[in-house]
Amino acid sequence: MTKAIAGWHHVYSGKVRDLYEADDAALSHLILVVASDRVSAFDRILEPEIPNKGEYLTRLTNFWFEKLAVPNHISNEVPVPEEVLGRAMVCKKLEMFPIECVVRGYISGSGYKDYLATGEICGNKLPTGLEFGDKLPEPIFTPAYKAELGGHDENISFEKVVEIIGQDNADKLKALSLDIFTRASAIAAEAGLILADTKFEFGIDPATNQITLGDEVLTPDSSRYWSKAAWDAGDRKESFDKQIVRNWLAANWDPTSDTDPPALPKEIVEQTSAKYAQLIALLAR
Repeated sequence: MTKAIAGWHHVYSGKVRDLYEADDAALSHLILVVASDRVSAFDRILEPEIPNKGEYLTRLTNFWFEKLAVPNHISNEVPVPEEVLGRAMVCKKLEMFPIECVVRGYISGSGYKDYLATGEICGNKLPTGLEFGDKLPEPIFTPAYKAELGGHDENISFEKVVEIIGQDNADKLKALSLDIFTRASAIAAEAGLILADTKFEFGIDPATNQITLGDEVLTPDSSRYWSKAAWDAGDRKESFDKQIVRNWLAANWDPTSDTDPPALPKEIVEQTSAKYAQLIALLAR
């Protein structure tokens, strides 16, 4: 159920975010992005919601936008409406690239599956013998093509990115993504965290023709964070995100079935919310 917001009308809902456009035609270049408390896994929206999740995601995104010296989509032209204060951003509309700019500093997730099958990830040839959670020799750019609504994103090579958006834009997205990841990793390390991987989304700002960072940035929904102390002790799977939800769901439901997923138990909801809160406490303290 979307919230009624004075001066704005609802235009779209994703798995987590709701988008609104301004009623005032003079503000048609802006979009209000509201982060809900919804949680998804295996491309399904789950019940119940995770308390305060939308506020955590927004707070972390704003934290990173302030830390990163790159153009972003935040607009200060009008204030965030009182109804969604703390969980929303007023943003400039961008002409988005259909590319998920994924950067990996450690091997895990779908990248690890690709590595086991081919010895590489998105065309990046990797050393043999890597185990899940191992640090890579250097961060790698492993892009994905953004699927249409309801589809699955597809891991692609850099050469494919060039085909889709051109050499100049592809080079810029790769360089920007690797630079941001490197700087963010250093900030995370100061908080005792490992930034294992993340994804960025960029678009062109029509007002400046400049490549601009958009969407959420370096949140638990778009990134994999580990405790450095736990990683040093050999724990490669405990992360500050919704992995708790994925693990429980995979153990209690067949993600390939047509049946609706079961409701999340209270303890899983509480543990997930606590993980998001813990990451906030460590990073944005």
